[in-house]
Amino acid sequence: MTVLNEDNRSTPISTSSKEAEDLTDIQELVGLRRQVALLADTLEKMRLAEYIAYLNRPRRLLWFNFLIGLVRGLGTALGAGLLAGVAYLLLKRIVILNLPVIGGFIAELSKYINQP
Repeated sequence: MTVLNEDNRSTPISTSSKEAEDLTDIQELVGLRRQVALLADTLEKMRLAEYIAYLNRPRRLLWFNFLIGLVRGLGTALGAGLLAGVAYLLLKRIVILNLPVIGGFIAELSKYINQP
């Protein structure tokens, strides 16, 4: 087997060792190409380019975070109000049962809630 040098002259080489090295190099290149393709697919799935574009626009970032904060605050207020209402209804039902210690406490609490 002959190989071309930099000045396009062919030189004979030993086929067994050179072919083994070439085969190893080709296998390494194929493996590297697969890894690069896998990395590119992973980055596409992560939508990294869109995220970086999002971070490069500070006004949009601030506005979006402000809206998220408003929604979280509203959700917290509504959730707390709903839980308090359910707890009040349960406590009111307990008052109807006339339990000795808890009933008096809940009746007192109910007076405070119903005050104008």
